[in-house]
Amino acid sequence: MKRLRIYLDTSVISHLDQQDAPALMAETHKLWDKIKAGEYEAVISDVDFIEIGKCNEAKRNTLLDYLKEIECTVVEVQGDEQATEIANQIISLGILRQKSFDDCQHIAAAIKSGCDAIVSWNFKHMVNIRTIKGVHAVTTLGGYKDILILDPFSLIGGDIE
Repeated sequence: MKRLRIYLDTSVISHLDQQDAPALMAETHKLWDKIKAGEYEAVISDVDFIEIGKCNEAKRNTLLDYLKEIECTVVEVQGDEQATEIANQIISLGILRQKSFDDCQHIAAAIKSGCDAIVSWNFKHMVNIRTIKGVHAVTTLGGYKDILILDPFSLIGGDIE
C-alpha cells in the first residue's frame, strides 16, 4: 500500500516540545515515531523553518534536532508564484483572512506538493469544517488533488488519556 504523503504544519513540529500540553505532545511523538519508521512520507515547507526561527533559542534548537531525525521533503513557498496564487485564493474566497497568510501558505505548500493530508494542531484556522470545505473548493476549482486536513490523533488513531 502506498504511504500517505503528509504535510506537517509548524504546530505539529512545535508540539514535539510542548510541556504545557502533555497529551498533545505524546500524540505528536507517536506520529513522529511512525514518520521515523517510514509509515508516512513527510513534507514541510520553508514557512515551517521561518516560524521555528521565531522560537526561543532552546526550543528552536530542539525542534531542528527533531527534524534531523526524519526524512522529509522541503517545499519552497516563499516567492513561489503558484503557492502565492493558492494562498491568495484561500483569502479571496473568505476561507481564511489575510492575517492568517502563513496558514494559507502551509495549505498552499501541501496542495502544490500533492500531499494526501495536512496534519495540524491548529484547530482555529486549519482543522475545522470551514477550512476543510473551503480547501476542498480550492482543490476542485484549481484541478488539484483533494487533500484531507487532520490532527495527528485523527491520522494515527491515537488514544488521548
